[in-house]
Amino acid sequence: MKIRILGSAAGGGFPQWNCNCRNCHGVRTGSLRATPRTQSSIAVSARDPAAWVLVNASPDILAQLKAHPVLQPARQARDTAIGAIVLVDAQIDHSTGLFMLRESTRPLPVWCTDHAFEDLTKGNPIFGVLGHYCGVDRHALQPDGGAFELPGTQGLTWRAHAVTSRPAPYSPHRESPQPGDNVALEITDEASGRTLLYAPGLGEVEPHIADALARADCVLVDGTFWTDTEMIDLGLSKKRARDIGHLPQSGPGGMLEQFARLRPAVRRILIHVNNTNPILDEDSPERAQLAAARVEVAYDGMEIEL
Repeated sequence: MKIRILGSAAGGGFPQWNCNCRNCHGVRTGSLRATPRTQSSIAVSARDPAAWVLVNASPDILAQLKAHPVLQPARQARDTAIGAIVLVDAQIDHSTGLFMLRESTRPLPVWCTDHAFEDLTKGNPIFGVLGHYCGVDRHALQPDGGAFELPGTQGLTWRAHAVTSRPAPYSPHRESPQPGDNVALEITDEASGRTLLYAPGLGEVEPHIADALARADCVLVDGTFWTDTEMIDLGLSKKRARDIGHLPQSGPGGMLEQFARLRPAVRRILIHVNNTNPILDEDSPERAQLAAARVEVAYDGMEIEL
């Protein structure tokens, strides 16, 4: 199994277009050792180099496709290596890139939960708009941990697990999240027996997610905020990280504490990193703390093989 990180930042990317926090200002001016990032999305392949699953379609999808020629095999006049699209939620930064794929020669094959489908049909009717272009061939994603397969990835077993997070602001469940608003994906290569757990939005590690973390050989999980009060401390929001569905890395019960419970051989990678997070500064003490704990920070173009 091969995984390509197409985008590694949270919504807004890094630097964010209107943000002048220390990180964004520093990366623009070159006064900070940091790497720009697009909004989070990954691509997964089994053994066919011309067959990939796109997981989340960020607003930066066209730049991401251009940066990864393997996703454009050029076998005919109109072509793509994307055989399926999986959405872990209906958030803007994970779904509006579908608009950029409207020139598809067939309906976009999209797997998502019923709650995400409702949000993308009513609250933010992306699927309805696409009906005027290529259309959408929607497949129901069951967030119950059951095994399923996706086109072009024979030999990979996929599972979707409901996670505690927050749905999009236009969801009727925004203030009362429901199972299936957000999912984590567990992907196993049957030949190697190795497993990836991908959870870019994770507000709490419930027992079934702790079990999935324990099974994984590589965890690619929520790295949005360093502290629970990060946005409040910077004067950018009145909400804590947990209020908007993201478990911070530091502090009691934080992601670093969760990582410490994993087997030593497990590869630990943070993705969906917000522009305010000090781990983006490669010379920061927070980044050094991650390195000491053998935790990596995802970057655009990163490749993982399991």
